[in-house]
Amino acid sequence: MNKTAFTLVEILIVVIILGILGAVVIPQFTSAAEDAKRSALVTNLQTIRSQLELYKLQHNGNYPTDSTTFANQMTQKTTASGSTTDGTLGPYLLSVPNNPYTSTNTINAADGTASAWYYSVTDGVATFRANDGDATNESL
Repeated sequence: MNKTAFTLVEILIVVIILGILGAVVIPQFTSAAEDAKRSALVTNLQTIRSQLELYKLQHNGNYPTDSTTFANQMTQKTTASGSTTDGTLGPYLLSVPNNPYTSTNTINAADGTASAWYYSVTDGVATFRANDGDATNESL
């Protein structure tokens, strides 16, 4: 009677082929996740930047005051002076979006270290950038 079964060499060849396929496929998924985060970040930055420019246009050339008032001034109706009391301008954002790298939407001054976004205004120039662990952050 003949018994048919796989030999040890055949099984080892299959295991090696599966290992090679795994080594090729797994980095592709890691790269795709990073690409998705980067794409979401760029989209969020473009949206916020365009709304900051609209805010500046409607507020006599002034950006939102600082990082502590940024969310209120961008998500509520404001007056031409930036006050959120009895305003008729805006809102410019429904909410501050989450940063895909930190999964939060906190905003600190540009030199902060534990926030999702950095925002500051110096001499009439606004800086809005992401905390994405990248030294070449996207800035306004």
